[in-house]
Amino acid sequence: MRHRKAGLRLNRSPSHRHAMFRNMVTSLLKHDRIRTTGARAKEVRRWADHLITLAKRGDLHARRQALSIVREKDVVHKLFEQADERFGAVSGGYTRVIKLGKRPGDAASMSMVELIALEGTKKKKKTKKKKGKSEGKQKEKAVEKKTPAAAKADEKEKTPAKTKDESSAKKGVAEVKAKTKKPTEKETAAKTSDEPSKETPESAKAKTESTEGDEGDTKKEKPAKKTKAAPEKPAAKGEKKDAPDAAAKKAAAKKPPQDEE
Repeated sequence: MRHRKAGLRLNRSPSHRHAMFRNMVTSLLKHDRIRTTGARAKEVRRWADHLITLAKRGDLHARRQALSIVREKDVVHKLFEQADERFGAVSGGYTRVIKLGKRPGDAASMSMVELIALEGTKKKKKTKKKKGKSEGKQKEKAVEKKTPAAAKADEKEKTPAKTKDESSAKKGVAEVKAKTKKPTEKETAAKTSDEPSKETPESAKAKTESTEGDEGDTKKEKPAKKTKAAPEKPAAKGEKKDAPDAAAKKAAAKKPPQDEE
């Protein structure tokens, strides 16, 4: 009985068999897929899964164990760098075997072994938590705990927009008031003087009569003023002539009567 005899012999010596599988695993890790017979494909899958578990472990001892199988350092370093990203979400089943049919000549069953691609690994989706009452309260508290400097900065950012709106509103109100404003007395007088007079024929006749009466009064008053001013001049001259007679009379009255003695 074949107890504890794992693996296939494949009619080869152990040294030949180990060397063959080391080369096949190296080419599989380098090119991500190889084409071989069905029996070899099943055995290579075992070797590849073992190396990927070592790469996921990632310590120095695992790296040395992998280098004892794969003799190319670049392939081992590439495997250890990409193991967590490429196979981290999967625990086992890192390779797959696809049957291709029979080989012409000896009719051996052919298969293709390939590594599972990065896109084939499904990562766990992060579920979005619904916002509860506790989160809303925490946000409100955070807003309340804002520093006064931050609050002032927020107010300054908001004020320019308000002032612009207020100024535009004030301009609109001023324009409406200017349109609806009643004209003052001076403005009405200026407008009436500028506008052409719209008078009826009756008012025109009344104005002409009033102007004629005023002209007649002024003509009558002018000669009266001349007659009043004429007699004043000789009166002033007569007063000047009479002035020495009055002085002689006063002197005669002051003299004492000497003849009577």
